[in-house]
Amino acid sequence: MTSKDKMDAQKLEEWIEKIHYSERYSDDTYEYRHVILPKPLFKMIPKNFFNADNSGTLRLLEEKEWRGIGITQSLGWEHYEVHAPEPHVLLFRRPKNFDEQLKRREAEIQQQMQATKAKAGTLGARRK
Repeated sequence: MTSKDKMDAQKLEEWIEKIHYSERYSDDTYEYRHVILPKPLFKMIPKNFFNADNSGTLRLLEEKEWRGIGITQSLGWEHYEVHAPEPHVLLFRRPKNFDEQLKRREAEIQQQMQATKAKAGTLGARRK
């Protein structure tokens, strides 16, 4: 890695640390937040992340894409809208009560795994 690459990586890390995450707000269906990218970081986003119409706005990004540019959030968020007047502002949403739904689903999986282990233990005891 050249010294220029090291400086670029250091600058990138500084810009990622300056990403602003809004407080969450909600309606009856979703909780929302917006993420404001520092403009120098926004300028480093790959060209294929932008709309083909040359408007300078991002297309809707998939989770792996927005995480790849340094945005870090808990699970369940989707990039759902672009704010054209301020293209460095990304709008996110996820179903309301997502955390509780995720915990319930994890508990169900744990119960299924325990039931499977218990069943396997019973079958193993029968074979002896």
